[in-house]
Amino acid sequence: MIYYISGGARSGKSSYAQNLALSLTNKPVYLATARNWDKDFEKRIIRHQQDRDERWENIEEEKYPAKIDFTGKVVVIDCVTLWLTNFFVDTKYNVEASLEQIRQAFDDLTQQEATFIIISNELGMGLHADTESGRKFTDLQGWFNQYIAKKADKAIFMVSGLPLTLK
Repeated sequence: MIYYISGGARSGKSSYAQNLALSLTNKPVYLATARNWDKDFEKRIIRHQQDRDERWENIEEEKYPAKIDFTGKVVVIDCVTLWLTNFFVDTKYNVEASLEQIRQAFDDLTQQEATFIIISNELGMGLHADTESGRKFTDLQGWFNQYIAKKADKAIFMVSGLPLTLK
């Protein structure tokens, strides 16, 4: 089962996903995809960790989560944007290579018999990026979001803390 939750920054995606996970199991997994880029980002990671209590199993894997066995578990993946950033940076901003690699990593992961709750940012509704790499990343994010949404069993769009069911 794949739940796909998208929305803008601070739209309530993570809270919604965590509450959904806890409604499905008493022992959910939180899969963090972020790289620790700097001190400010480290503070964000710590804040996110503090949002979850002892019921959660926390796992960090920035690119290839399929190497972890999630069979029978409910897994919140937070988030696609940071996961995608890791591929984008590692391919030196190559959109096609990034898209190919993350699609493969996603397909490998979702072959497992588990419930995945996937959080992603919707970047295409904001201002146009003023850099070439920013515009490329926005396109990449949009194409990968579409890929996930097609494969998802349920899709929810968050706006101002409110869930809108898309499918």
